[in-house]
Amino acid sequence: MKIAILGGTGDIGQGLALRLAADTRHEVTVGSRDAEKAETKAEEYTTELDSRGIDAAVAGAENEVAAAAAKVVVLAVPPYHVGDTVEGIADALDPGDVLVSPATGMKRDDEGFHYHKPGAGSVTRIAADAAPGGVDVVGAFHNLAAARLANLDADLGIDTLVIGDDEDAKATVTDLAEGIEGLRALDAGGVANAPEIEALTPLLINVAENNDGLHDLGIRFE
Repeated sequence: MKIAILGGTGDIGQGLALRLAADTRHEVTVGSRDAEKAETKAEEYTTELDSRGIDAAVAGAENEVAAAAAKVVVLAVPPYHVGDTVEGIADALDPGDVLVSPATGMKRDDEGFHYHKPGAGSVTRIAADAAPGGVDVVGAFHNLAAARLANLDADLGIDTLVIGDDEDAKATVTDLAEGIEGLRALDAGGVANAPEIEALTPLLINVAENNDGLHDLGIRFE
């Protein structure tokens, strides 16, 4: 498949781009509001893969151009940009395309990170409400440590929870996720369950920050 990772110049976008390019045969394009920035980052990712003897290339393009060519579009943008990003690429999407939302709202105070639940109920719901007709939204990749994901020397051995209201779209994202070596995708139900999953991210960050040896931790369900 052709995969577009909008916000692919950021931390989680970098990790997903590198892992998908290294571990799968999907065509990966990173998107940005600035085409030149996307192209520069794509060259960096391709150079990183080449240095490891991996024969794969990552392309770069402006968000709407990247989305227009893709079957699956990952919204690897900050949570407060998710709705605007979907609206900005709506005309580039076709019925049957799948949007993937990994963002989670957080705020920080002196005690640590806390889940910042948006008025819509979840960031995944914001994406679903903004998506044009015929385009399904699936939540996934919420609870992954970006640095661990981007480090191709790191073994993952972790799970990602997948939520969505369309079973076919959810199956597409599950297959995509499990193409990444060491990542297992688990079905967590519909979009209504997104708040519980998104709220795990600040919990993981707090645990990582308060315990030695648990930097870049993830979840594994046994």
